[in-house]
Amino acid sequence: MKRVGIIDIGSNSIKFFVGEKSEDGTIKTIIDKNDIARLGEGLRETGRISDEALERNAQSVAAFAAEAGEQGVEEIVCVGTMALRSASNSGDFSARVRELCGVKVQIIPGEEEARLSYLAILSGMPVPEGELVIFDTGGGSTEFIFGRGKELIKRFSVNLGSIRITEKFFQEDPAGEGSVEAAVKEIDEEFEAAGVVGHPVKLVGMGGTVTSMGAVKHKMVTYDPDIIQGSTLTRADIGEQIKAYKERTVEQRRELPGLQPKRAEVILAGACILKNITERLGMDELTISDRGLRHGLAFDLFSKES
Repeated sequence: MKRVGIIDIGSNSIKFFVGEKSEDGTIKTIIDKNDIARLGEGLRETGRISDEALERNAQSVAAFAAEAGEQGVEEIVCVGTMALRSASNSGDFSARVRELCGVKVQIIPGEEEARLSYLAILSGMPVPEGELVIFDTGGGSTEFIFGRGKELIKRFSVNLGSIRITEKFFQEDPAGEGSVEAAVKEIDEEFEAAGVVGHPVKLVGMGGTVTSMGAVKHKMVTYDPDIIQGSTLTRADIGEQIKAYKERTVEQRRELPGLQPKRAEVILAGACILKNITERLGMDELTISDRGLRHGLAFDLFSKES
């Protein structure tokens, strides 16, 4: 069976997926891991990827490309999202990756990112007949997909993610008085302006913030995607985690079971984004999808071969 490798370069993390198509048509996961390499660090202030972040992330891509080769991957697809869409020197990053490992970086628009996220959901869980809202919140942006059954109705990307909110509101350690309220207010204003409104029968969350909060809820010392996939986060869960992150220093957050240490700096901002999304869409809970853009891209690639 043909093996493909997907490298998904986000603002906060680089995700690496190797999969192959089984005889029954399903996609078998060989490798699924990530490196929180913080490509978008400082991007909001300068409009550029810093030299340190550029080299750190390019080396991470090269390491994943080498691992793909060791796994017998026949095709590597490498995509970049919000950070590379907005950075003035994204071309320098792509050139450095090509120099290190020969891999071409494709910078995809927000709407394509949303389409692939929708495919990931369709390939991974039952889809209700009523209105479905899917969101994928990352370090630099949040994608929204509105559908009904298997029909995708609209999709759009909002340039708001956990890195920007962290850099603007959570520089004190632990978080300062009133910072959560101020962050949630700005998030609400941004989503209101972007037209994030709806009455879904099901709300599905994707991405590292959502899966990390699921792992914290289950106090997972070792991450188990089978437990996370299809589990839920209630509004009460989100509120409890916001309180826990706000009261702790970044160093203390790193000790929480289930939270990747490198995500400790941005998790409070991510939790605030989840709080606003559930409230403005009138949902008491969201369903967690462990699948993401990389799974949707693999699903898309294999579907084209059929």
